[in-house]
Amino acid sequence: MHPTRRSFIRSAALVGLAAGGLTRSRAAAPDPRVTKAELDRILGQPVLRTDFLNSPVRVESVDLLRNGKHYLLRTRSADGLEVITVPNPSRMAESFPVFLKNIRPVFLRQDARRLEDLLWDAYRHGSNYKLQGIALWSGVAAIEMALLELLARTARRPVADLFGGAIRRDIPVYYASSNRGNRPEEEIEHLRKLVAGSGVKALKFRVGGRMSRNADSLPGRTEALIPLVRKSFGDGFTLYADSNSSYDVPEAIRIGRLMEAHGYAFYEEPCPFDWHWETKEVADALNLPVAGGEQEFSLRNWQWMIEHRGVDIVQPDLHYGGGYVRATQVARMAAAAGMTVVPHMSGGGLGYLDVVHFASFTPNIGPFMEFKGNAELPVACETSSLRCEEGRVRCPNGPGFGVEIEPAFVKAARVVTLA
Repeated sequence: MHPTRRSFIRSAALVGLAAGGLTRSRAAAPDPRVTKAELDRILGQPVLRTDFLNSPVRVESVDLLRNGKHYLLRTRSADGLEVITVPNPSRMAESFPVFLKNIRPVFLRQDARRLEDLLWDAYRHGSNYKLQGIALWSGVAAIEMALLELLARTARRPVADLFGGAIRRDIPVYYASSNRGNRPEEEIEHLRKLVAGSGVKALKFRVGGRMSRNADSLPGRTEALIPLVRKSFGDGFTLYADSNSSYDVPEAIRIGRLMEAHGYAFYEEPCPFDWHWETKEVADALNLPVAGGEQEFSLRNWQWMIEHRGVDIVQPDLHYGGGYVRATQVARMAAAAGMTVVPHMSGGGLGYLDVVHFASFTPNIGPFMEFKGNAELPVACETSSLRCEEGRVRCPNGPGFGVEIEPAFVKAARVVTLA
């Protein structure tokens, strides 16, 4: 039997979530019902565990470095520990002045153990809240990840320990195609090359035209590709499709019905990403799970989406949404509603590794995580190959994020300034 919205949600029971009775032509409220008061309580709870750090971890300096198209953060503690982390390269290239001027000063000379409070301080600092959006929160995520590395390296523990500890190391993954506009037969060949030799049993491809007001990238491409991918890969594959905000409600439902007929496991971002009410209409009409939220940066909007079941599967982006702490808050709210989380994976940098770490400690994680290796950034790891092997990626369990950027690559990088 192909996966359906009901079977996907039911899989959450495997991680201790009660999802009985959930159907998704859903005139009735989901079970368990979650209230705004309960979600408020979850948002008010601390996320990080720092009780094993007995002394302050003062942030002495944070330098933004650039080597070609790659950006790095070099963060030092007052005790002399230096760590190197990797922000999202595209977003940092676009908004590094905001990072240097508006975000970095909030964290200097502060105790990194106060990271959760500092995230709120960064939002308020100099009216940063008026910059609310990915340009702000991707920079906050960059420095959050640097401080997580600093804390974990200071304690000589994996970063997962800051979130209660890892509960899994081997993370099943899916490959995703970024193509749009090629002919269906060409996309099938591309997908076959993507999964060849990897052992993966899940994949995702793109439909529609991307923010295209119902226009397809090629006439008839989507209608031909949806059944063709199923026929080409068989019933043993879990299939996802992402419209990247292509459709209005009637067209989104029409495409969703076609996906239902061919046993797809979720339908990502059917409507423009900020059309929360319309996305809910689509989700209410389909038995196919609807996923979304990759560009959502507001915890209050997440709260609405979860309380009102605007989507079935939440997809916070660890970089776009402000980092691990905020994504964990989204995941906890989703868990209270019996929902799973399948993070969106930012391209470039070490985005694939960030998702693997998040999946290692998040109880209500979905069955497969998106994986895109990055052969361009020279990174070494003693506890994982960082490759997809037999359909899984092993999460590093060394101190911090468990990886090292090649020292010569770091040495060749230059400091980025506002001048």
